[in-house]
Amino acid sequence: MAHPLLYKFSHILKQRKLKMFQKILYPTDFSDVAEKALTYIKKLKDSGAKEVVVLHVIDERGFDRLHRFMGEEKFKDLKKYREEEVQKHLKGIAKELAEAGLKFTLRVETGIPVREILRVEKEEDVSALVIGSHGMSNLQELFLGSVSEKVIRRSKTPVFIIKR
Repeated sequence: MAHPLLYKFSHILKQRKLKMFQKILYPTDFSDVAEKALTYIKKLKDSGAKEVVVLHVIDERGFDRLHRFMGEEKFKDLKKYREEEVQKHLKGIAKELAEAGLKFTLRVETGIPVREILRVEKEEDVSALVIGSHGMSNLQELFLGSVSEKVIRRSKTPVFIIKR
């Protein structure tokens, strides 16, 4: 018969394994690396993943700059076009997750990406984050994207970085 502490430890590990990847936060900017991250998320279903929170953050800093240089009417047209593009991408992701048998929530937030990702991580009480190493604006940081690097440093949950 196994030692009672060993049994208890084994039981705890089994419980944690079941909860480890149940709810995943997937921040996406729809880049190639973010698309690659989605492939990994679908594979995590075998490790107990049940639900995915898909998050797209519209960076308010970029829109503020554009608004100053464009007229009101052109800015509204651009914003409407951007919202339609976001919805189109999210529908594609939703279809893939549904086909993989994963439940999902789609969220679009406006703000500073790192702050919004960390806020949603806490709000949704996720068990892990899966994020691409570089997003659309990969010129800011040479080795690791600035958003993913800051998320790694500040996240309270495990973060999986998917390389290019």
